[in-house]
Amino acid sequence: MLTFIQTGGFFMWPLLACSILTMAIIIERFWVLRKSRVAPKNLLLDVMSRLRDDRMSLDYIRSMQNTAGLSSIFAAGLMNSKYGRTSMKESMQEAAGHVIHDLEKFMSSLGTIAAISPLLGLLGTVVGMIKVFSVLMEQGAGNTALLAGGISEALLTTAAGLGVAIPALVFHRYFSRKIDEVVVSMEQQSTKLVDALHNDRESKAGVSQ
Repeated sequence: MLTFIQTGGFFMWPLLACSILTMAIIIERFWVLRKSRVAPKNLLLDVMSRLRDDRMSLDYIRSMQNTAGLSSIFAAGLMNSKYGRTSMKESMQEAAGHVIHDLEKFMSSLGTIAAISPLLGLLGTVVGMIKVFSVLMEQGAGNTALLAGGISEALLTTAAGLGVAIPALVFHRYFSRKIDEVVVSMEQQSTKLVDALHNDRESKAGVSQ
């Protein structure tokens, strides 16, 4: 690997850094975007059950505030539910903004790597070809070793640039799609919580009257 990098010239080093950063971001995003962490399957059912059985405590809500994802959104809504439907929705939307920001963390970096890696490879290719033509001008076509070295450097940086950019682009699209799906799911569950809680209160108020 070291020989491969050295043969490719200077631009192989930033491409190597990009590949390491890409791998780190991919692993971190797989860990962070787990559905069990961001939007647990039975969270809404558990919250509704506690509300129905009058088991919703302040300690439970505070524990939800300290949990990432949908739990923190629900906690914000429950803390402000007594102020009415509009206030509850606004507080949940504000909390959702912070959650979405965390979900999209490092996505711009991954997209940037996908965009600049082929350009770094192309720049390495151009530099390699410049070396080839410099050798041709100075020594003619007889020095095949130097010519081959320049061509090899040009081809290696191109391949390395594409090798970094393709996975970065694929996973950027994959994570973007996954984030969109998670956001839609959280919006739907948040709406269900708001409607269920306030419809129940409104029906109880109507009965008491």
